[in-house]
Amino acid sequence: MGSLSRRTLLAAGAGSLTACGSNTGRGGGSSGPRLSHWYHQYGEAGTERAVQRYAAAFGKAHVTVQWRPGNYDQQTAAALLTDSGPDVFEVNGPTLDQIQGGQVADLTGLLAGVRDDFNPAVLAPKTHDGRIWAIPQVIDTQLLYYRKSLLADAGVEPPTTLDALVDAARALTDSRTKGLFLGNDGGAGVLGGTPLYAAGLRLVTDDGGVGFDDPAAARALGKLHRLYADKSLLLGAPADWSDPSAFLQGLTAMQWSGLWALPRVTEELGDDFGVLPFPRDGGHGRPSVPVGAYGAAVSTRSAHRAVAEEYVKWLWVERTDYQQDFALSYGFHIPARRSLAEKAARLRKGPAADVVRFTTDHGYAQPLLWTPAAQTAYQDALSRIIRHGASPEGELRSVVRKVSAELARVRNAGKPKKTS
Repeated sequence: MGSLSRRTLLAAGAGSLTACGSNTGRGGGSSGPRLSHWYHQYGEAGTERAVQRYAAAFGKAHVTVQWRPGNYDQQTAAALLTDSGPDVFEVNGPTLDQIQGGQVADLTGLLAGVRDDFNPAVLAPKTHDGRIWAIPQVIDTQLLYYRKSLLADAGVEPPTTLDALVDAARALTDSRTKGLFLGNDGGAGVLGGTPLYAAGLRLVTDDGGVGFDDPAAARALGKLHRLYADKSLLLGAPADWSDPSAFLQGLTAMQWSGLWALPRVTEELGDDFGVLPFPRDGGHGRPSVPVGAYGAAVSTRSAHRAVAEEYVKWLWVERTDYQQDFALSYGFHIPARRSLAEKAARLRKGPAADVVRFTTDHGYAQPLLWTPAAQTAYQDALSRIIRHGASPEGELRSVVRKVSAELARVRNAGKPKKTS
């Protein structure tokens, strides 16, 4: 999967570990251990104040919230190697290296009795060897927005197959409007593995092998180049795929963007739009919906690990009122728990309800074994296929070799070392 979250506004290095963040959000009365809780910097107004309020309500410890701008993932990775890192931290992973290195606590027991209530698509990448290493907080997802009136005027049906998407984008392109916007790079950055899942494939198999060593992968990716070759793709838009401006301004009839854009699209277009998953491809294909979720993890270096785990359970398992507030009162997300998503009023009708259904039926998350090295190899090849017409078969042969070697490295890293 490509970069699922629009939150990748991460730029600074680990050198800013002690310089950034706001030491606010203290709670818990006049006694008890002190816990630090790190979050990456959300762009949604009110979120920081909300998490400070949650922390202040925990009665068994002083919890200090730190809002961390900059390259959050890099900051956290470096801090976990020290004794001055967070007790509790928000994490897009954790990574396999952090799990295998014993840097994060096993939180499996925190979900006793409620594990099945968490959306399995976002719980899976936080699970390794059957154990859970972070508690999902919310679900972010991507989807295809389409302008109903523009499709009706062109006599085009909302596309449910990749071939139909290619044809629709061509039919909807004229001198003023492009048929489809997948990002200013043509889609390589955001789509990632989504077309592979749409072809009935996966990035990584259950036994840790390459999941797209199949002719169906080349066929699907080759169709993305047809979009580029047909000049159906909007390129060079004022804002990239995560911002719906191009769609709202009529620069494109269809746009791949995120759930977070839905309130703004609704406000400006009313009911003149619909949403779809990425269309299936081939006889074994299925609609594809990439999802991701930040989660709460606990550092094994915490001096108050038991209380930190109790705090995480209190906030992200027991306090369902806070979980729903966090998901829907500031930005627009799906709660990680299915029971909360089903009863959330803002998610029960119209396109929002469609997205919840798509996510439940067709959601997939980038697997834990899919490392940055594998992602880079695949994404570079996808860019060459889309923009330059490189042979999908040739590019994928090279990617399969590289990813196979990377997956073997990862599997071997997790095995106990032999002693003489």
